[in-house]
Amino acid sequence: MTTELEHLLTTAHHAVDHAEQLLRGHPPTTVHAKGDRDMATDTDVAIERAVRARLAHETPAIPVHGEEEGGATAGTRWELDPIDGTANHLRGLPLTGISLALIREQIPILGVISLPLLRTRHWALAGHGAFCDGQPITASPTTDLAQALIAVGDYGTGPDAGPRNTIAHAVHQHLAPRAQRIRMFGSAAVDLAWLAAGHLDASITLGNRAWDMAAGAVIAREAGAHVVDHDGTDHTTASRFTIATAPGLLTAVLDTLHAALDDARTSLC
Repeated sequence: MTTELEHLLTTAHHAVDHAEQLLRGHPPTTVHAKGDRDMATDTDVAIERAVRARLAHETPAIPVHGEEEGGATAGTRWELDPIDGTANHLRGLPLTGISLALIREQIPILGVISLPLLRTRHWALAGHGAFCDGQPITASPTTDLAQALIAVGDYGTGPDAGPRNTIAHAVHQHLAPRAQRIRMFGSAAVDLAWLAAGHLDASITLGNRAWDMAAGAVIAREAGAHVVDHDGTDHTTASRFTIATAPGLLTAVLDTLHAALDDARTSLC
């Protein structure tokens, strides 16, 4: 591990420390709509601004892109989701994450995910393994889809939700008779952190917003999971979907996804 990357990982941990304190001590008091069934709270904005300020002080040469207030979308940058699972947080559900990644040339090379209400933290640095609360983690050894616990991302909202949800319905229809169980936790950070730790065997997200996926992608990959696009190519910030699986499940999950995509295309024609 280079001194530079050690420093950046420490910087990320300190920024997430501050974010955790804000989330626990700053209950949401106002909510504003960003779109159809998509919202942000004053806590989301407070965390993002605080983390931006800290990162700007510690790493002034690296810009920050955040879900709530935007920023640079190319080149080396920090990528932040201040609260992944805002709808859960508003209802008092503890399945929420703070997700911070460092992206270089469309590849996340460092990721920290805090699940603050569960008091666990996952992190990874490219080439150096993945960890939860200081202990190494590895992806599940499951090789049989019939024994797999699979997380599927939320249904879509907004004006383009129809086609995406047609695909989501097809994914559920194809997985339901084949997988052991399907789960929808409402947070990509939770899905990918738990996939990396071996609690889940696969995670399927029919989208790829960098603030949601980047930190979890590097953590899952460093834990030994496959993280790919729907066509099996390595996942980057430019990928269409985010498919993460235990090492022995990639082919079965992709085959099932492709069958679902074929059905959805037929339905949409």
